[in-house]
Amino acid sequence: MSSDESKPLITPAHSFFSNRWSGAATLVVAGALQTLTFSPFYLWWLGPVSILLVLLVSIPLAAKRLFAAGWLTGLGLFGSGASWVYISISEFGNTTIPVSVLLTAAFVAGLALFPAIAFWFWGKLAKNSAVRRLILFPAIWILGDWLRGWLLTGFPWLYLGTAHTDGPLAGLAPVIGVHGLTFWVAATGAAIFAVGWLVARHRHVSAGILVIATLTPWLAAPALNRVDWTDLSTEPTSVAAMQGNIPQLVKWDPEFLKDQIVAYLGMTEPYWDTDLILWPETAIPIPQDQAGKIIDHIKENLGKDSTLITGIPWYGVSARTGNFTYHNSITAIGNGEGIYHKQKLVPFGEYVPLEGVLRGLIGFFDLPMSSFTRGPENQGPLIANGARVMPFICYEVAYPDFLARNAVNSDLLLTISNDGWFGDSVGPLQHLQIARMRALETGRYMIRGTNNGVTAIIDNKGRITSSIPQFERAVLTGEVFKASGSTPYMMTASWPVLTLALILIVFVRERVIPKN
Repeated sequence: MSSDESKPLITPAHSFFSNRWSGAATLVVAGALQTLTFSPFYLWWLGPVSILLVLLVSIPLAAKRLFAAGWLTGLGLFGSGASWVYISISEFGNTTIPVSVLLTAAFVAGLALFPAIAFWFWGKLAKNSAVRRLILFPAIWILGDWLRGWLLTGFPWLYLGTAHTDGPLAGLAPVIGVHGLTFWVAATGAAIFAVGWLVARHRHVSAGILVIATLTPWLAAPALNRVDWTDLSTEPTSVAAMQGNIPQLVKWDPEFLKDQIVAYLGMTEPYWDTDLILWPETAIPIPQDQAGKIIDHIKENLGKDSTLITGIPWYGVSARTGNFTYHNSITAIGNGEGIYHKQKLVPFGEYVPLEGVLRGLIGFFDLPMSSFTRGPENQGPLIANGARVMPFICYEVAYPDFLARNAVNSDLLLTISNDGWFGDSVGPLQHLQIARMRALETGRYMIRGTNNGVTAIIDNKGRITSSIPQFERAVLTGEVFKASGSTPYMMTASWPVLTLALILIVFVRERVIPKN
């Protein structure tokens, strides 16, 4: 390795980006630009631009300053893209505005530690080598993403690859998954930086080779998007999904229980003979053991070949713990069978970490139905008119490998949610886009039922075929098609790209002990 390649790369704009304040501002802006790649903005091309800006600031930095660089990038990303949690805390958490702001700031600052730690390891592994830093950056970025989606139940949100439900890399999603797409977005940003550096040093052949290598997946992916990795049935399944638009402030109020049930039954009245009827998360807001009369009424009205799937809390002896407990669940009624207990619970919304210490301190730690227990692993699909329907509740649809693994023995995917917790923020729209990416990765239709939007039918290419606007009480009708077979991503999950990242780290890192 030549001497100039073993040092940080200096760019013509180095004087601007090396300034402490302008550099810090650039990192925050770069993180915020990533939020614009997602719904409702869809500016996917800002992904590589954001990475380029991060590198312009970070590449020349001393290794010990990279922790702060990663944290500032995270502040920009999560401060702009995930601060919608403020609505849950402020409007529905019974807390004052100052406390809500403080908790939201703590949430954002905590999430920003993941890129901070990733950048710290980046500096440790690459030292001051320019080439090593560029090669290792995509690997470090996706490993940081993976850790964030795993540690302490995880926050698998705002992955750069998700933006490509509507971008040119969409065709690669069934092959390499969202982490693979993120890897290539990050690699593209690093390649742009490297090409500029090579051209400035008149190494035009090397720059040309790098341009071709970088563009190849971007040009090949649209062709792959025309490949059908799964086989769709020719016979459609009719669907009717009810969007009740129940105000969050009254959802758990016993005085409004009857009104909610009457509303859903009234919406369903013209559709009892539909193949698959869907009510959203906790549409029946009382435990299943207390809802016998409601369930019996549904059975009496359903058509002979119809199945109604609804969210409903469940109380009984947990198969996982052996104790009496509550589960956030979904069940099939009518010409179907099965019940599914949610496995990926939302911290504070469905369970309280350190409950003995935090419960009762402030209203946010005492939200309604925040004492659920995680369901057992390896639960099978629901059966609806002979179709194997794999359900996911709310947050679960954000976990790419979890969903791919559970989708293997299914014909259709289904997700229910209550995004009323997040008001008119971008959170519910990001949630919908995440569901679209899961349908694209698995080559399966997905039915999405929500309390106040966006209720939608998503096809096997991640495209919305029909939907209901937010904040309306309405019924979505449409058709879905059962799928058989598996995409490459379903068979391997994210292990190939994670393994590639580890291989790069092992062979490219700056060795602490020289070979000799």
